[in-house]
Amino acid sequence: MFQFGFNMFPEMPRPFNTTYRVFSVAMLPGNERQDVENGGKIIMPPSALEQLTRLNINYPMLFKLTNKKTNRKTHCGVLEFVADEGNVYLPLWMMNNLVLEENDFIQVESVSLPVGTFSKFQPLSPDFLDITNPKAVLENCLRTFACLTTGDVIAVKYNQKVYELCVLETKPSDAISIIECDMNVEFAPPVGYQEKEQVKKPAEEDMVVDPADLMPEPSGFVAFRGQGNRLDGKKRKDSTSLDAPQPKPVYIRGIPDYDYQIGTLRFIRCVEKPGSSKDKDIDEFKAFSGTGFSLKKSRD
Repeated sequence: MFQFGFNMFPEMPRPFNTTYRVFSVAMLPGNERQDVENGGKIIMPPSALEQLTRLNINYPMLFKLTNKKTNRKTHCGVLEFVADEGNVYLPLWMMNNLVLEENDFIQVESVSLPVGTFSKFQPLSPDFLDITNPKAVLENCLRTFACLTTGDVIAVKYNQKVYELCVLETKPSDAISIIECDMNVEFAPPVGYQEKEQVKKPAEEDMVVDPADLMPEPSGFVAFRGQGNRLDGKKRKDSTSLDAPQPKPVYIRGIPDYDYQIGTLRFIRCVEKPGSSKDKDIDEFKAFSGTGFSLKKSRD
């Protein structure tokens, strides 16, 4: 005679499928629950835990939420079993994805999802780029999520500001579990983002300012400023015309700009070194620059 033990044929997991009235986390009795509002998990009644235990479902507990009116679906985990009987409490961003109002009906069904390996997000505002390290902020926020669904718009709270991100892509399926997984995260350009046009810097030659131009013109008596004349009336070779430009004074640091106007700023971008000018007078007089001749005649 054969005797069979109770555990010889293990009980197969059975699906959990129940309809509840849905409310936002703000309607939950007691203190404000920011940990639920900023995550991807819901609060269910205690009777749901008893039923899930009897059904022997797989862990972690993941659920598919369906709005029968609009046929909108998403996935989530469960945080606690402390809700009133017949009610479930969802984060506000999740209710917006499912197009739900307070006291609507929602179908909750247990599911088993593959572990995620890749996800891609698109911020709905360029303000998300103002965060110093957006990838680290997102990874820290996803610790309060159990799963992700392609097409959902999740809410990320950082520095008292809420940023919305759309889940563009998930791998290996459209719904993945992100509990204890090694997942690659990528970002798409935010909605309305435009790359800044690079302003071409003006050429350096256009910004050259000679500090000597800032020097005030000499006033009063200036020594040796007159013009010399020869006794035979001929014009000197080294004489300069009256119309010739006068040499610029040497710039000396510390002398103020007497032509300064209040409310203006002047920046010297580049200074040419003295003596580096290429425009030199070709006919400049040089002493003893003539050709010499010998008085002795050369012998043939």
